[in-house]
Amino acid sequence: MIKQEEMETLRELIKDIDTAMLTTLSKEGLVSRPMKTQEVEFDGDLWFFTKKETDKYEEILHDQEVNVAYAGKSYVSVRGRAEIVEDLGKKKELWSKAYEKIMQTSYDDPNVVLIKVKAESAEYWDTGNYTKKIAFLYKRMTGQSSRSTDVNETVELNQ
Repeated sequence: MIKQEEMETLRELIKDIDTAMLTTLSKEGLVSRPMKTQEVEFDGDLWFFTKKETDKYEEILHDQEVNVAYAGKSYVSVRGRAEIVEDLGKKKELWSKAYEKIMQTSYDDPNVVLIKVKAESAEYWDTGNYTKKIAFLYKRMTGQSSRSTDVNETVELNQ
């Protein structure tokens, strides 16, 4: 079970990053595309809007294993399982006027669905501390172990 402290760390690291890269498995191999993360407090689940007529929709129906990457002041990589959610109430809850312009439709369009990613593990690089970042890069460039700089952390989100 994920520790509350780890959940809070991940929440802090991704809260101000508007766009994530969602990676799915296509017939040709891995493919990533930018997605707008829903403004919901991270509780182990990530939410994204999409349409049924997209490749990512078909890819998730075929293989639910995905990765979501965030890059900002820190870097976060979340591995998890995706599912398609068509719940009208949830779509209404997460919908905003911006989506009407972006998707050129409304939340009650049957073609609009949510992708829910249930996080299973996450790896992050906390680069907010400049001294740690320099030590990390120096050790990497000189071939030394960078473990002692505490820049990188992996957490298992067994829920």
